[in-house]
Amino acid sequence: MDAMKVSPSGSAQSFIDLIGNLYAVEKDIRERKLDDEKIVEVRREQALPVLEKIKTNLDREVYQVAPKSALGSAIHYMREQWPKLLVYLDYGFFPIDNNLVENAIRPFVIGRKNWLFSGSPRGASASAVIYSIIETAKSNSHEPYWYLRYLFDKIPCSCSDDELRSLLPNRLSPSSVPRE
Repeated sequence: MDAMKVSPSGSAQSFIDLIGNLYAVEKDIRERKLDDEKIVEVRREQALPVLEKIKTNLDREVYQVAPKSALGSAIHYMREQWPKLLVYLDYGFFPIDNNLVENAIRPFVIGRKNWLFSGSPRGASASAVIYSIIETAKSNSHEPYWYLRYLFDKIPCSCSDDELRSLLPNRLSPSSVPRE
């Protein structure tokens, strides 16, 4: 996208169109609510040919585009990351990108300078624990405020590792956490 902003060339648009085709496959997969095995099958049938075309274009364009240009930088980066991208083809539970994670951590990245308690290694460790708990609670459909209240109420009474594990957000249904 940055290359398109700098110089809207046919090559940049071609890459964007092909990447759009990959996301269309993912959208179809989500809408059909396929299991992991079927996702792998669909990706190999539909996404792999698109990826092969992208790779062919990358290998051709790398010699035709100035390496320091926006498009050249994007091409070099994508070629370096290529093996990592292909992993999602083999595992249905892997998303095509890490947007969910990036969106989840964005508030913490943006606000980290404002949180004074993260000013030391112990504070950073405490922050990481709290952020992990909050995001895990969210991903398990808990309202973080009520889940944390419940957690802070129950932890002092927990005497064993099993009791503590039973308080993890993935082990509790959201309806079992009271909202006072």
